[in-house]
Amino acid sequence: MPGGAERVLRRRIGSVKNTKKITRAMELIAATRVTRARQRANAARPYAEQLTSVIENLAAGGADIDHPLLRQVENPHTVAFVVCAGDRGLAGPYNSAVIRSAEREIQAHRADGGDYKIISVGRKVKDYFTFRGFEIERSFTGFTDNPTYEDARRVARVVRDLFDNGRVDQVELIYTEFVSLGTQRPVVRRFLPLESTETISEAGGGEASALAGFSFEPSPEGVLEDLLPQYVEARLFAALLEAAASEHANRQRAMKAATENAEELITKLARDMNRARQASITTEIMEIVSGAEALEEDAA
Repeated sequence: MPGGAERVLRRRIGSVKNTKKITRAMELIAATRVTRARQRANAARPYAEQLTSVIENLAAGGADIDHPLLRQVENPHTVAFVVCAGDRGLAGPYNSAVIRSAEREIQAHRADGGDYKIISVGRKVKDYFTFRGFEIERSFTGFTDNPTYEDARRVARVVRDLFDNGRVDQVELIYTEFVSLGTQRPVVRRFLPLESTETISEAGGGEASALAGFSFEPSPEGVLEDLLPQYVEARLFAALLEAAASEHANRQRAMKAATENAEELITKLARDMNRARQASITTEIMEIVSGAEALEEDAA
């Protein structure tokens, strides 16, 4: 039927244009959110640095660092993996990269004869490991794109309970580190036990040299007892902010690529529609000429 292909292509072009509007809007939203996420991460950094500095001063002042969070176990058998990804998709390789890194770590530990526990942060992590038959110890969802300190505290409380009660010997934190707007990479970091104040300094960004002349009340050990749990929460919060910024950056790039692909597809479909229109016009002209020739033959 003349014009049938043209109508189909016209409908497809309209559909792709609507999709392009959606992806463009999502790209702009993600660009705004990644900026906010980086601002939040930068705003939280002074607290972590000050907390790190105080812990360093405690160590330099001769505090007896004997705390459950520093308990070292040789050849840990049960390891908890805190895996941070997103609640939603449409973020390019963001979710899959973190999940693959976590799965490699878990499978390697199982191959060595160890046991594991998974604390999932994000619906994508939960769905992936549940579908593949892994046991999920606890799952947290609903805040991955905009985490708060209270969210970090809830996750940290579960992790600390597992570690303090001896149910796990070690905790690994797996998330996406925000390097720049164009570069984010999944990382696996030791979370518990805290290895040393040197490790704390590297993670928190505090001064490497501590002042030993401070006086702590009621005692250095008592202050340390209160600060180490807060440090754990602050470190997890920083990781959640990094992951959120990485998610928005990946979504921005993915939606930008989708918008560009939509533009290319619209151009291609427009060319196909023009060819179909030309073919339809040519067919109609041929039918008219054939009809005119038939009439002339009849008249003759």
